[in-house]
Amino acid sequence: MQLFYSDSLTTKSTSYTLPKDESKHVIRVLRKSEGDIIHLTNGNGFLFEAIVEDTNPNKCKLTLISHTYQQPRDYSLHLAVAPTKLHDRFEWFLEKATEIGISEITPILCDHSERKVIKEDRYRKILQSAMKQSLHYHLPVLNSLTSFRTFVDGLNSKNSLIAHCEETEKKSIKDFIKPHTSYTILIGPEGDFSIDEISYTLQKGIQPITLGNTRLRTETAAIAACQSVAFVNY
Repeated sequence: MQLFYSDSLTTKSTSYTLPKDESKHVIRVLRKSEGDIIHLTNGNGFLFEAIVEDTNPNKCKLTLISHTYQQPRDYSLHLAVAPTKLHDRFEWFLEKATEIGISEITPILCDHSERKVIKEDRYRKILQSAMKQSLHYHLPVLNSLTSFRTFVDGLNSKNSLIAHCEETEKKSIKDFIKPHTSYTILIGPEGDFSIDEISYTLQKGIQPITLGNTRLRTETAAIAACQSVAFVNY
């Protein structure tokens, strides 16, 4: 199934016109004809079925004929991750985390952060593309770049974890994660969280964890955390 995305679709929508790039894809690549069926999602859990009414490759018109709703997972995962120095590594994380299953992402600005500006619009497009490719109907929430302390101050410490590399007392992530439970996990930059940042989270009651015996890149650590939570919920 080929899935398309539009956040403007609602259960009351009766028609929709695909944008130019998607119109060309439907008509010239997928070779859809009048009367053919295509599927769309609004990223809020709804799957829409539509009939092609007009095969104009610049303005393909659809008539919506039905919709179904997919209940969200009975757990959620919010990852707060320091953007990597190289954009493509963080973009890889966004893509793979969406495929695996994630609810919310907050890029965080830390003491050791090398990347202090993000391409938020591009990141959203990557999330949308990964959602469509993996046939998810819930688009992960992407928050704006937020300072570490601002983010931590807004957290409920319950089920909030921080993964860091300092040689302090930590438990494995597998000792914390339980099925059907929501978590927030913080992942630091290439230079790891600072000592001050780690101490700050401990004062707030956030639990320190380890993701294994090897040192992981930021994007790898984020995916390891994402998969750990998904695994216990399969």
